[in-house]
Amino acid sequence: MAHKPNIHTSFNKEAHNWRNVSEGASRPAKTYPTKQAAQEAGREMAVKRQVEHLVHNKDGKISERNSYGNDPRKSRG
Repeated sequence: MAHKPNIHTSFNKEAHNWRNVSEGASRPAKTYPTKQAAQEAGREMAVKRQVEHLVHNKDGKISERNSYGNDPRKSRG
């Protein structure tokens, strides 16, 4: 089975907006004026695709990570 790309919600410093980008994509899926709007849409995308959603702060550091499918950190047992 092919790996599905995770979704990243991050700030675009040049355009001063928030965006959702699939890993490996050269362009964002869509841009948003606020982090909250981008985060909500990113979560919906991740749930639909059953992938991870990584939310970044304005400085680029990951502030939140949520799995909506195949969790790579899932414990066994």
